[in-house]
Amino acid sequence: MSAAGPTSAAPAADLVVTGCTVLVHDERERVGFREDAAIVVRDRVIEAVTTAAAARHVPAPVRIEARGQVALPGLINCHTHAPMVALRGLAEDLPVEEWFNDVVWPVETNLTERDVALGARLACAEMIRGGVTCFADHYFHMDTVAAVVAECGLRAHLGAAYFSSQGRRGREASAEFALRRRGAADGRITTALAPHAPYTVDDADLTATAELAREHGLPVHIHAAENRGQTDTSLARHGRTPIEVLDRTGLLDTDLLIAHGTGILERDLPLLERTGGRTAVATAPRGYLKFAWPTTTPVRALRAAGVPVGLATDGAASNNSLDVWEAMALTSLIQKSTEGDPRWLTSRQALHHATLQSARAVGLGDRVGSLAPGRRADIILVDLTGPHTQPVHDLAATLVHSARAADVRTTIVDGRVLMRDRELLTLDVRETVRELTARLPTLTARGHGRRVQEYDT
Repeated sequence: MSAAGPTSAAPAADLVVTGCTVLVHDERERVGFREDAAIVVRDRVIEAVTTAAAARHVPAPVRIEARGQVALPGLINCHTHAPMVALRGLAEDLPVEEWFNDVVWPVETNLTERDVALGARLACAEMIRGGVTCFADHYFHMDTVAAVVAECGLRAHLGAAYFSSQGRRGREASAEFALRRRGAADGRITTALAPHAPYTVDDADLTATAELAREHGLPVHIHAAENRGQTDTSLARHGRTPIEVLDRTGLLDTDLLIAHGTGILERDLPLLERTGGRTAVATAPRGYLKFAWPTTTPVRALRAAGVPVGLATDGAASNNSLDVWEAMALTSLIQKSTEGDPRWLTSRQALHHATLQSARAVGLGDRVGSLAPGRRADIILVDLTGPHTQPVHDLAATLVHSARAADVRTTIVDGRVLMRDRELLTLDVRETVRELTARLPTLTARGHGRRVQEYDT
């Protein structure tokens, strides 16, 4: 990192990124690009997006010369289970019920706080290297995940998952975590109540969760209508879709993040359109392909209903990676195929989902998601000089369909550089992998016959 020489012409900034092309949004939220630009950061906030010439004499202790690179808002992984990277590749080529019942839920009974810490560290390293600056996590031992977030410098939206099989204490523990940890890590951590799903959390607990959310001003993060089979089973057993269950229990009157939603039906859309809170859906298309689900998240219909759709990876146990770049490209391609319309989802629309819509999905639409004055300085720099990204005829298409996670050179969160020129600055991957590898035989044992839950939809 080079130090800028002092000048009397301009007050000192904390960070200047210069010489890059910057992704910007206009007043109608259309995606555009500003060439030969600079970003000036002061007190963790973007002070200006200006020309490289105008920023040339702004002094700053950290200056990043970024010729040939594109500055984007940091990507947001809107639904994942970060510590599950420890189970990457453990349960392959299985239908979802066997994946849960025969492998994942038996193994998760072995989880210790140390396993979660190591998995979270490895996941955060992967996300930083892939340009993810914020992630929404829904898992166990979340105080441990919060500690890793504080350590590594990422932004996170965290919820402690619970099932009704845990009794009242599961719901209470989720609320206690959310209240105690919101605003932690210098404000980089936001929190949510995290009931697992309508098929593992009964109506009484869902109703109580909605009441807690309204009482304490907390959002809710839940799996719902994950696939069409869950919706069909819910209709057969209860006469209601999972979305109708959320409505009946009051959750659609809270600020709600729904994971997956590939089982959302047309009859659900009016309910989602007139919710009393901020409702959003997170889509993680790679996992749906792996599980051979017949439907995907109905992005076009949700957008028509005014529901933001953010991009996600789900956990690496099902998706095998935490690559939001891949989620962005797959969302665009699968939506084109599903809708039978090559004009939908365009590259610029995909970038909108990856930036502003993902920020709104996790309740941070007023803080991140765009590079503009007053926004938190969550910035990534993407190198487009490689042969697979040249020549550039359409910059949006190059970013969505040609660029890769490995093209991210620099990752900045809240004005702090977490990775510079592909070098991680806040995490030790080698030591994390060494310790996690030593723990794997105990972590992955399944001979005990226990499960954290039963998948029966």
